[in-house]
Formats: sequence, structure tokens, C-alpha cells
Amino acid sequence: MREDFLKQILKDVKEGSMSEEAAFEQLKELPYKEMGFANLDNHRQIRTGFPEVVYCEGKTPGQIGEIFEALSQHGTVMGTRATKRDFAAVQEKLPQAVFHEAARIIVCKGNTDSGTLTQPEKLGRVAVVSAGTADIPVAEEAAVTAETLGNDVVRVYDVGVSGIHRLFDKLEIIRSADVVVCVAGMEGALASVIGGLVEAPVIAVPTSVGYGANFGGLSALLSMLNSCANGVSIVNIDNGFGAGYTASVINKKR
Repeated sequence: MREDFLKQILKDVKEGSMSEEAAFEQLKELPYKEMGFANLDNHRQIRTGFPEVVYCEGKTPGQIGEIFEALSQHGTVMGTRATKRDFAAVQEKLPQAVFHEAARIIVCKGNTDSGTLTQPEKLGRVAVVSAGTADIPVAEEAAVTAETLGNDVVRVYDVGVSGIHRLFDKLEIIRSADVVVCVAGMEGALASVIGGLVEAPVIAVPTSVGYGANFGGLSALLSMLNSCANGVSIVNIDNGFGAGYTASVINKKR
């Protein structure tokens, strides 16, 4: 439920084009809607600037479909860590839904908005950079999240430090961004390299890509936490959504 939506209701009541009873019907699910298995936070966008995003993992496809249907009444809905079965359940209720398979994200455009979770104008530019091709699923989660939250996103993939000349060829693109999301597994060195080459804030995402001593992404996480480059912040292992969301918050405050 957006701020502009609430202001329009108040304006309509003030001008007499909407009755108090009709306004109450529009607002009765504020701040949240009880569904038995979930309480949908319809007030979140007013408080934080972005509406609630559905974490699909652990929920049944039926529950996800019902949640999407309810949230779609207020605009575009986004769900992360989704499967094809989850998407089928959503699409049955909302045929306009789209599944970004690599990112495991479902996006369903609302009936009255632009298809992003914010206003139609772009918040800013986000460069999503991956060290390797194997890191692309996490990078795509970050990229699709940032796009759905209203950013202009550029993708720069497979430019890790083992062939660092590939990164230098893309520096102009990366430096054009307001925020850089760096996604890397193995030893996670790319975040420090990029942090020393750009003036934009860098959000580092360690991935679980790597051999045994990678410890499921722990080695990359510790490397990034110990980065000597200034301006590098780190999210959890494989948390592309968290990086895309944080980049959006930074751009929204610019």
C-alpha cells in the first residue's frame, strides 16, 4: 500500500468523490492482512520505502499463490527463492506473473503500476559484477531484485581475478554505476580489487561456489570481511537479494 494511494483516498474523501464507507473498505487491511498461515505487512512500503517481498522457500505452492494474489491488489509483487512449482501456483491465479528462473524470482506486475516495486522513475544505476559464470545465479538474484525495486541495472559477468584483464576492459561500465554489487566465490578476492578501483559503494556477496576449503562460502565471506579496500560492505553467503535490496536503499536516498 503506497503513500500516493493513501493520499489519493484522503483527497477523494475530502472532495466528496469517495464516501467514508468506501474509504474504510479500502483501508481496512492496513496495516496487515491476516491469512491464518501468514500476516501480510501492507504497511511496510509506507514505513520503509519498499513493500514486503515474499520469501518462497519453506512455503507451499498453494500458500505462495494465495499470498501473491492478496499482495497483487496493492501493486507489483516479488517472490524470492521460488521454484517452477511455486510459479505454476502463482500463474494459475495471476497469469501475468513472470518467472526469472536463473534468479529464482517471481515478479507479478500489479494492475495499476509500472511493474516495479517503486515509482516508475529509476532510482539509480547498479552494476552487478560476478567473478565467475558459476556465480551468475546469485548475481541474477541481485540484478532482478534491483531491477524490480526500480533501478537501472548493468550486468558484468565472469571477470574474476584469475583473468583480471577481463575486469579492466569493463571498468568504464562499472564506474558508471551509483552502486556496485560484487558477487564472488572461491577466495572472494574480486571485492577488494573492485573496492580499490571505483568510488561508488561496493556491496560484496560471497557465494558457496568453490572446492572443499571454501567451506560453502565461508572462506569468501572471511576474505571479504577482511578486505583492505575502503567502502566495501558484505552481505550473507549467496544473499543476492540482500545485496540488490541494499543497493536500492542507497540509491533511493541519493
